[in-house]
Amino acid sequence: MLPRHPMSEPPPKRAPGTVAVHGGEQRPHAADALTEPIAQTATYAFRDTAELVAHMEGRLERLEYGRYGNPTVSALERKVAELEGTQDAAAFTSGMAALVTATMALTRSGSHVVLFDDCYRRTRQLVTGFLERFGVSHTLLPPADVGALEGALRPETRLVIAEAPTNPYQRVLDLDELVRVCKPHRVKTLVDSTFATPVNLRPADHGVDLVVHSATKYLGGHNDVLGGIVAGGGSLVSLVRDLRHVFGAILDPHAAFLIARGTKTLALRVEQQNRSALAIARAFEAHPRVRRVWYPGLESHPDHATASRLMTGFGGVVTFDLVGDLASTGRFIDACRIPQIAPSLGGVESLIEQPALMSYFELTTEERAQVGITDTLVRLAVGIEDPQDLLADLRQALETG
Repeated sequence: MLPRHPMSEPPPKRAPGTVAVHGGEQRPHAADALTEPIAQTATYAFRDTAELVAHMEGRLERLEYGRYGNPTVSALERKVAELEGTQDAAAFTSGMAALVTATMALTRSGSHVVLFDDCYRRTRQLVTGFLERFGVSHTLLPPADVGALEGALRPETRLVIAEAPTNPYQRVLDLDELVRVCKPHRVKTLVDSTFATPVNLRPADHGVDLVVHSATKYLGGHNDVLGGIVAGGGSLVSLVRDLRHVFGAILDPHAAFLIARGTKTLALRVEQQNRSALAIARAFEAHPRVRRVWYPGLESHPDHATASRLMTGFGGVVTFDLVGDLASTGRFIDACRIPQIAPSLGGVESLIEQPALMSYFELTTEERAQVGITDTLVRLAVGIEDPQDLLADLRQALETG
């Protein structure tokens, strides 16, 4: 018998900033520590044979081996579950480990999965390539096209996977409509909410079954740790956790400590990133060197109305298309002094990238255009620097790059 820790009763209603600091914590901590200690152990000792027998017979729930659980990891799981408003959560070694395990827990040979085709490329690779080896078929839908969902469902459909917002064009799917279509067919819904964070959007509040995060991004928040989270109802997370025991992809305790520590400042960081990103998006929309800006906080964004209804903030990623070509766009990026060239997002440092060179380097200009990636596209992941300093740096880069 392995320990489970879904919340037995809903915690009191508190603001995200309070939950980020105190959520899921069971007081007092070991050794009366103020912060959650790191239980740096691979295995757990039994006091005597009677305790072992009680555990094996299911009369005593406790930890026995590090692949099955850890107190520091459990504390992080409780915190994220409370942030997301779900019964339970399970932590993994990376966001992809979380998504892969959740997907495989909910499908089997003969199942059908629906996926929106602007999901992360590794998610698409999982569904369109890897799962086919095990007899799981799929249907791809256009970005945010929930109207096409009803026609895509089959009797064997078990799961719909979506992201909100998506990368790089920040599309925001109507989660209420997603759930309305899927529930009568008993199709499970999984939403990767990494870009939104539970500060800006809680998919479970709209009826979504499972919420996935790359905790490497906003939850950890400091670009120094890898991790992933699946949050949802107790029975579904239990299925996912059971498969995690087989795959062995549990988050290690030190990484859990770092992510939990980062999560304590999540609300403060995200609120700053929301403000800075919106200011940059508005300024760039009016700049003559910028052809177009994609940010759900702008009225020009195709999903602005949906995002305004679902989200309390619009996130820290701004995507824009420059006037010029591949080389001139690279010169703009090289002229930036504050943002650093790197993949990822959600940390305290601003990061910038040219998707044509970062994620689609192996494709020609024509091939990139076919998947909606221009040579002049730029993705800016806003950090927590002063927004005026950041905006001034971006403007000088536009002028000199």
